[in-house]
Amino acid sequence: MIVDTLANRHLYTQLSPRLAKVLAHLADTDFSQLEVGNYPLEGKDIFVIVNDYETKPKEIEPFEVHQQYIDVQYVVSGEEEFGYLPLANQTPSKPYFDKHDYAEYDYESNKDDAAFIPLKAGMFALFFPGDIHMPGTSPTPQKVRKVVIKVRV
Repeated sequence: MIVDTLANRHLYTQLSPRLAKVLAHLADTDFSQLEVGNYPLEGKDIFVIVNDYETKPKEIEPFEVHQQYIDVQYVVSGEEEFGYLPLANQTPSKPYFDKHDYAEYDYESNKDDAAFIPLKAGMFALFFPGDIHMPGTSPTPQKVRKVVIKVRV
């Protein structure tokens, strides 16, 4: 997992050409002007999801993990917290679902091992396969516009 601001994106462009392309796209696109929806960048290998939502309490949200895609999550406006759960002896509450590339882990069983980190406007988080995370939470509801870019590994 990596958390940073777009001002430091140059530090991560060496990780892969696809991630370099995604970080450049985040820096060069005015996502406040786009409609909510899905946008292909490289077919099913890289695609963009623009979403507006209200954050929820962590106690009612599941953790998730992916195997086929890296999640690049970028907050355009608003602020949320995301949970991070180290992958060590964790048991999914819902097994891996290949079609949608995720497994779920419940909060209650894992709350003692979880950390919650603020993600503010202008910040991004990279979640690699195996990084268990819980996006879109906060103690009080907040409106957020977030872009999630899925990058096939």
